[in-house]
Amino acid sequence: MSGSRAGLGKDWLTAGRLDLPAGGGAFAISRLAVGLFLVDQDRHRIAVGSDRKRVVPLRAGDGWILPAGSSGTCEYDDALSFLRVDLSDALLDDVGFEKADFNPVVGSLDPLLVQFVRHAASLRDVPQSLYRDTMNLAVAAHLTQLLSPAPLSSVAIEDRRLRRALAYIHDNLAENLSLDDIASEAAMSRFHFVRAFTAALGTSPLQYVIRERMERAKVLLSTTRAPVAAVAIRVGYDDVSRFGRHFRRSTGLTPAAFRRR
Repeated sequence: MSGSRAGLGKDWLTAGRLDLPAGGGAFAISRLAVGLFLVDQDRHRIAVGSDRKRVVPLRAGDGWILPAGSSGTCEYDDALSFLRVDLSDALLDDVGFEKADFNPVVGSLDPLLVQFVRHAASLRDVPQSLYRDTMNLAVAAHLTQLLSPAPLSSVAIEDRRLRRALAYIHDNLAENLSLDDIASEAAMSRFHFVRAFTAALGTSPLQYVIRERMERAKVLLSTTRAPVAAVAIRVGYDDVSRFGRHFRRSTGLTPAAFRRR
């Protein structure tokens, strides 16, 4: 990849902007990489791990997450500008990323990840510092949560409908989740979904969502300087006081006290 480098120690994270003419071609990814399109590409075509290209229109703010070792072809009809962040195995190991492989993501990206990628690229010319290192860890920690969420790896969920519901929850933690929407994703009635979910995970959908929101909040409080109110919004709370009550009930600490530990 071209562009300046920013990272922990020995290039644990590289970030930069690329501006390319229309066209495209073959690509090979040596490290886990995230791309963020800065312009619309209505006729974007991509093939990952095969020769069969598919049309995946991407808007500015969309992009891709590709595992280390990925290869394929990418084509686009208009000039392309995008940000790219590559993460080393050492950095991913540091945040407990255990899943070496995952299905490539091409399309809409998690809103918080988009912010992290933009910020990482903005720091590419900043000398190495504790702040830059902390932000790089935040990017890696958030990707770990997105790509290998603990409940999916620690609990054996045989029912595909429940796996779809779990994935939907994790993809939309910052949104106003409703039982109707989650049950609909599982193609089940609310009554049957709650019974199946509670039996499989040992907790209700509501308590599960709260727990996962608190886990994401802990990551944000530990690895970013975002105000508590901003953290609350990023994990689905418009009411900061309600977020604070849930956080204290979960951790025994206020968000501010947790950050000062």
